[in-house]
Amino acid sequence: MDEERYTYNPGTGYPQGDLNNNPYSVAAPVKQKKEKKHGGAGRFFKKVMAVICLGALFGGCAAGTFYGITRLTGYTFVAEKKDAENGAIEDRISNIENALKKNTVNSARRVETASIIASDVTDVVEKVMPSMVAVTNQYEAVTNYWGRSYVQENEASGSGIIVGENDTDLFIATNHHVIDSTKSLTVQFVDGSTAEAYVKGSDSNVDIAVIAVKKENLEASTLSQIAVAEMGDSDSLQIGEPAIAIGNALGYGQSVTSGVISAVDRAIEENESSSTSLIQTDAAINPGNSGGALLNLKGQVIGINESKIGGSTIEGIGFAIPINAVKDMIADYSNRETREKVAEAKKGYLGIQGNANYDGSAFGWPEGAYVESVTEGEAAEAAGIYPHDIIVKFDGQEINSFDDLKGLMAYYAAGDTVDIVLKRIVDGEFKEITVTATLGRWPKDS
Repeated sequence: MDEERYTYNPGTGYPQGDLNNNPYSVAAPVKQKKEKKHGGAGRFFKKVMAVICLGALFGGCAAGTFYGITRLTGYTFVAEKKDAENGAIEDRISNIENALKKNTVNSARRVETASIIASDVTDVVEKVMPSMVAVTNQYEAVTNYWGRSYVQENEASGSGIIVGENDTDLFIATNHHVIDSTKSLTVQFVDGSTAEAYVKGSDSNVDIAVIAVKKENLEASTLSQIAVAEMGDSDSLQIGEPAIAIGNALGYGQSVTSGVISAVDRAIEENESSSTSLIQTDAAINPGNSGGALLNLKGQVIGINESKIGGSTIEGIGFAIPINAVKDMIADYSNRETREKVAEAKKGYLGIQGNANYDGSAFGWPEGAYVESVTEGEAAEAAGIYPHDIIVKFDGQEINSFDDLKGLMAYYAAGDTVDIVLKRIVDGEFKEITVTATLGRWPKDS
């Protein structure tokens, strides 16, 4: 009989006793079996050998099956995998090559497009530069202090566009404010040569003017290098299309800027009663550019550069007068007689005294040359001009002040007949009246 042993369990203590947990009252003693010393290692070795034999048998069967299928079908699984991988790789390479080729084509197209744009700008400049001129205005600025007038001579720079010609003259469009209050005008052409210019006509409300240069005052080499600009269609402009501005910026000579048409029909209020519809562009327009050309990519004039607003506080906002709005006016001024300043002994005389300090806007009255008095027996009286009339046009040209009228009279000789438009108060309202005056001879004692 095997000896019964009680084994102490560190986790639970002695084997379970009776219901009173008396460890010495054993209901079912646990027997500890003796471990056999031989036979375990042998059985483990036999199991390992059996597994090895089964694996070898299975591997051989698989190899034979694979060999048989390969021999019967001629199909190779490894080749299939490699072919599939190679095919996929080739497809990927082909896709990459196509993408690279497409990108290269697109890049080439982009470069080509950029080159075309750059080339177009260069071509435009080359085409139109012979039509561009710089304008220098020597003018008199009159300042009034305590009833006395002080005259100071100043110089201003602007730009112009050769818009036409006839057998004797070249016609140049510019802004009114470029030639305003002029004492003398000088035009510089593309070859650097200069010549005196004469006012053909101007309108301050539209800010347009036409001046002329006599061909006889130009060298043959200059005439061979200049050209008349081609007019475009400003009514067909679209927002976003390219625009090129050329002008005598800051008086340094012709320069080129480019941008786009930012807006069309932009209403700019000139005063309380009128506004002007202009082209807005982000092509840089700076002092001196006034009167220059705004061009499309065909080299056609689509506008006459006028102004930049905002000083240094606003960038990218410049304006140009639509060329379609002033084509007829330019043609009308160009067809007028070109006048040169008349010698003092031959100057015409109207026979009025005016007020150089008159400012119509202060009273809500029209701007113009205010007539304080009329000389008895002279041209004004004969034409029907009266004191307190306001002359607003003289021979078709806008008059904004008495100084404007005095400057214009320097081009008219005694005996010339001109139409004069004036504003007169009739029944409490200003009425426009046109009279015709034949100028007399300037008095010797004046």
